[in-house]
Amino acid sequence: MARVGICEDDPTIRRIVTESLRLSGHETVAAHTGAEAIRLFRDDDELDVVILDIGLPDADGRDVCQALRSGGQVSPVLFLTALGQLHDKVAGFAAGADDYLAKPFDVKELAARVDALARRGRLVQPRNPTDLVLDPARHAIVCQDKEVMLTPTEFRMLAAITSRPGEVVRRRTVVAAAWPDGAIVSENTIDSYAARLRRKLTEVGSPVELKTVRGVGFTLK
Repeated sequence: MARVGICEDDPTIRRIVTESLRLSGHETVAAHTGAEAIRLFRDDDELDVVILDIGLPDADGRDVCQALRSGGQVSPVLFLTALGQLHDKVAGFAAGADDYLAKPFDVKELAARVDALARRGRLVQPRNPTDLVLDPARHAIVCQDKEVMLTPTEFRMLAAITSRPGEVVRRRTVVAAAWPDGAIVSENTIDSYAARLRRKLTEVGSPVELKTVRGVGFTLK
């Protein structure tokens, strides 16, 4: 049995997914907005799999995924969405997804994918998150009682880095997460965004700094 977090705003689809997984022997936790998913899933150490829609009423599900990753949630994420084009899938995987299933879908295939992800997820060790909280609905970073707004690109760039604490995140990984698939982004543009993020991290009182690893990428220390 796996514990599965489901974030889907359509009540009919949410019910179908919930009931089919329960019939397969799984326990489910349901949310209907990105904010609710962050509240329910972020600190749930018992989740084995997270299922996210992308077209949520308050946030892009890809931003929700990055926010969960930045908060220390390491459970495999499956995007269940009507966006089934190749560039949508590429963007989903760049945002941290482990699997992608387009609507309409077969409930048996969904259950099989959840089973496979749950087996994989049990091998992953939890990570310690930073004290920063990323709000995907407002595109903001929060640290204790301070909040600073980010642009969508800044949010996704920072999330790509904070979701991998202790690692050096390569520039190409940052570009894939923050810019549309196929975008040509200059080194100066990346460095300019990094400088803006450093200023905003200082403004919010972040306990960690964004460091550039010359010729490679970025890390938090």
